[in-house]
Amino acid sequence: MSRFFATGSDSESEESSSADEITPKATGTTFNKQALLLSDDEEDTKRVVRSAKDKRFEELTNLIKTIRNAMKIRDMSKCLEEFEQLCRAFLKSKAIVDKEGVPQFYIRLLADLEDYLNQLWEDKEGKKKMNKNNAKALSTLRQKIRKYNRDFETDIASYKENPEQSADEEEEKEGAESGSSSESDDEAAGEGSITAKSFMKKKPEPATEASRFLKTAEDESESDDEDDDEDWGSDSMDSGSESEDNEGNTASLAVAFLKKTQDADRQTSSRRPKKTKQKDRAEEEAEEEPEGEDGEWREVKGGVPMVKEKPKMFAKGTEINTAVVVKKLNEILQARGKKGTDRAAQIELLHALAAIAEENNLGEGIMVKIKFNIIASLYDYNPNLAAFMKPEMWKKCLDCIDELLDILFDNNNIFIGENIAEDSESLGISDQPFRVRGCILTLVERMDEEFTKIMQNTDPHSQEYVDNLKDEGRVCGIIDRLLRYLEGKGSTEEICRVYLRRIMHTYYKFDYKAHRRMLGLQGESKSEQDQEESEGEDSAIIMDRLCKFIYAKDRTDRIRTCAILCHIYHHALHSRWYQARDLMLMSHLQDNIQHADPPVQILYNRTMVQLGICAFRQGMIKDAHNALLDIQSSGRAKELLGQGLLMRNMQERNAEQEKIEKRRQVPFHMHINLELLECVYLVSAMLLEIPYMAAHEFDARRRMISKQFHHQLRVGERQPLLGPPESMREHVVAASKAMKMGDWRTCHSFIINEKMNSKVWDLFPEAQRVREMLVRKIQEESLRTYLFTYSSVYDSISMETLSEMFELELPTVHSIISKMIINEELMASLDQPTQTVVMHRTEPTSLQNMALQLAEKLGGLVENNERVFDLKQGVYGGYFNRDQKGGYQQKQGYQRDQKSGYQQKQNYQRGGLQVPDSGLLLRIVKHSRTVTGGPAFSPRLELI
Repeated sequence: MSRFFATGSDSESEESSSADEITPKATGTTFNKQALLLSDDEEDTKRVVRSAKDKRFEELTNLIKTIRNAMKIRDMSKCLEEFEQLCRAFLKSKAIVDKEGVPQFYIRLLADLEDYLNQLWEDKEGKKKMNKNNAKALSTLRQKIRKYNRDFETDIASYKENPEQSADEEEEKEGAESGSSSESDDEAAGEGSITAKSFMKKKPEPATEASRFLKTAEDESESDDEDDDEDWGSDSMDSGSESEDNEGNTASLAVAFLKKTQDADRQTSSRRPKKTKQKDRAEEEAEEEPEGEDGEWREVKGGVPMVKEKPKMFAKGTEINTAVVVKKLNEILQARGKKGTDRAAQIELLHALAAIAEENNLGEGIMVKIKFNIIASLYDYNPNLAAFMKPEMWKKCLDCIDELLDILFDNNNIFIGENIAEDSESLGISDQPFRVRGCILTLVERMDEEFTKIMQNTDPHSQEYVDNLKDEGRVCGIIDRLLRYLEGKGSTEEICRVYLRRIMHTYYKFDYKAHRRMLGLQGESKSEQDQEESEGEDSAIIMDRLCKFIYAKDRTDRIRTCAILCHIYHHALHSRWYQARDLMLMSHLQDNIQHADPPVQILYNRTMVQLGICAFRQGMIKDAHNALLDIQSSGRAKELLGQGLLMRNMQERNAEQEKIEKRRQVPFHMHINLELLECVYLVSAMLLEIPYMAAHEFDARRRMISKQFHHQLRVGERQPLLGPPESMREHVVAASKAMKMGDWRTCHSFIINEKMNSKVWDLFPEAQRVREMLVRKIQEESLRTYLFTYSSVYDSISMETLSEMFELELPTVHSIISKMIINEELMASLDQPTQTVVMHRTEPTSLQNMALQLAEKLGGLVENNERVFDLKQGVYGGYFNRDQKGGYQQKQGYQRDQKSGYQQKQNYQRGGLQVPDSGLLLRIVKHSRTVTGGPAFSPRLELI
């Protein structure tokens, strides 16, 4: 019979209670259902009296629960909204907090939330996948929580030092409060009321020693429940709300109270502190230890016993010879690459096999073969291409390659190569030379790539990067040894490959010792002088020898292209401008570089940038600007030089493409300073653009030499408040404004000062020479700008005055002015006896310039008007395909018949604006007459 019906015997009630674990009942007691039912009026009048503290803390705990749920699903917007509500609720309960103290659960949330936000902030990949609202909310919430937690620094610090102790204190406090609240509820209920204690089961007997292991799962589930519950009495509140939702159901009152009985059980279990659990576990471990010593039990990890003994390589009494070792080697290699293979153990087995072979003197051939496989296994330790080798594996790899090269150098009778088949290998000791299948060059190339990956994945601003960079000397040493080995035994193709590896480690390094020798400087001490004398060739000689061999012998375009670019880069780095420029022009690389692979294109971009910087150091301002124009005008110099990735949308570049591009990045020690690059470009643009702007001030068709420079000028003009310049760009803009006025001293002070020296100019090898060149260029271009700007003011000006104003030698001033007159940039003549510049009044005034601009615009209007008129008259076919009546035949060019005017051979041009209704013709006549010194213009409007 169903347990939901009131009638039935005691046995039936007992069966129903055993079937439903949630409804335990005292033995020998039955209740009449109708007697226990309450009326609706009584349920409506039931009230629960709670203190203000309970109300406030319940509100806080509910908000904390919502925040934690939002943290689990990474909903930052919800977290931010609930955190703001939590702050307001905490402010409301300030009076209670001042009296009782800040609750521990509130401190725990603040600490956990701050750690959680910091972890999310450091996860770059996760931030990219966030939507816009969540990313914005994450940034806002991170700032708010850091600011908010300053008021609770001591509490948070104490919590982080001992989180378990603080959690235990909170549980004890919770238990004490819940006990006091239950006593108050009992007093309020009265003597005749039915409480939950009357329906409680008897306390079970303590568990035996054997049953202790069976209850571990329940303990873990209870501990999980305790961790999830971060409030005081929240479950009891939930049960109350559930009972209110079930109003109108015919369930008995006992069932409603039985839920509270279970809550009481949970409260009693939660009052047990975690320390007692830890003590119990420690006692269990202590009891288990002697059992392990007797041999009956043994503690294992992960359910699988750890194998401590190394497997034996060979059975006892086996004769160790070459065939047995090769067979064992093949057995080890068969497991390579299979799923579940322990790669570290495989490397150890190979090392053990090498030790056995060496111990039994099986010859150098078998040792070389084992070394080849050890190095290959070290490379296979990381199956992911993007992952880099661990430091210990990297050291092992370098040691193994050194040992392999030692064997090859000590034994000339060992021949290695990829073309040797495994069947034709000769590994045993005999009169024949050893023949081993393998390629030492491939191993060294892979080692070089691994070194690059290690440098790419190391923080460049840490000491670890410096320590890793010290290994480059060892890498270059290995490459040099391999180079000497292959020069004697390698093919031409292999020699070209290893030469390129050596070049790639040399081309970007400035040879300071060769530079000192070129300047005639010697070391300060005797030891330094002896060291300089004992050192080998200069890097320029080494680069020249290696590159010329590749030019002559290489058959692949890629190696030759890389060698040419590295050679140009090295020339430019050492200020050999003409050699670098000639090599670049003769190679014609700029014609087909777009078909090369991305690493070669990055190398080309780096070479062009270095070429431009070299031209700037030599004073070739125009060449420097032209070389840097393509890189700087794109706005992606960082990406084009392989020095970092710009933030893009996922649509433009997916995650796989981003990984590929990251592998192409240049290590930090090879970077070109982007601020120096931009400064060189902007200063070059300033020295070219400012005189050009002054010369073509009223030219409507004036072109821009540098769009980026004009953009910086517009940004500077838009600033409402102009203060002293701070950044490099602001210094260049301020210097440009001073140069535009012809004030070279102010321009010089903005370009060369302590701040600019530390940021840019001191980074050059010959910093003082560069600064002197810059001062000279600023003086010369300021002189040209001054003459362009103020030539209309002067009738004549003395060259001595100009020489004093700009602190230039008189021959230099004479040369600059002569060039301007010859190039027809300045309408003037030189009077040699008086050493003056006589100006010609041939430049149009501002009114004339405006009239010329109006004439050009009206000329365009005339042409449009004629097209519209022809279409209205029914003449179709386009501008150049008219019939003979309309003129403008394609073969005749712009000549029209005599009736229409516009003769091309006349000295003036006319344009007509036809008005069909009135018959009036508006005509612009732009006369030109030639006078001594240049043309003068006098446009006028005529109405016919």
